[in-house]
Amino acid sequence: MPVEAHIKEHPAWFHRFEAVWTPTVLLFDSDGKERSRLEGYLTNTDFMAALTSGLGRIAFVHKKYADAERWYDDVVTRFGQSHSAPGAMYWRAVTRYSATHDHTVLSKVAEELRTTYPSSVWASKAIPWLSKG
Repeated sequence: MPVEAHIKEHPAWFHRFEAVWTPTVLLFDSDGKERSRLEGYLTNTDFMAALTSGLGRIAFVHKKYADAERWYDDVVTRFGQSHSAPGAMYWRAVTRYSATHDHTVLSKVAEELRTTYPSSVWASKAIPWLSKG
């Protein structure tokens, strides 16, 4: 359930959730644990991509791998030009690996990230997964 709070009307909430900048959007799981935090302005596309990735994160930490993979895939396919897309591609592979223990998905995504998003931090994080050849 979405809740909106203006800093002047609810300053205690900003302290409680350690918000340091506006806007701040927090995604909580069903246990009330913060799983994703967005700080500062984002374009509509980047905002939707980040929210969708956050839903993937929630599913992943609850080991709902099929749901997480769908959320991450949605980011990659619908928001491929967003700032969240490379991370979603990375986490989609981690999710698939977690569900199947098929390590080949990791080397494949490492190559895909190196080709599609070569300057992203996610391409760098996937370097250890590259096939030795």
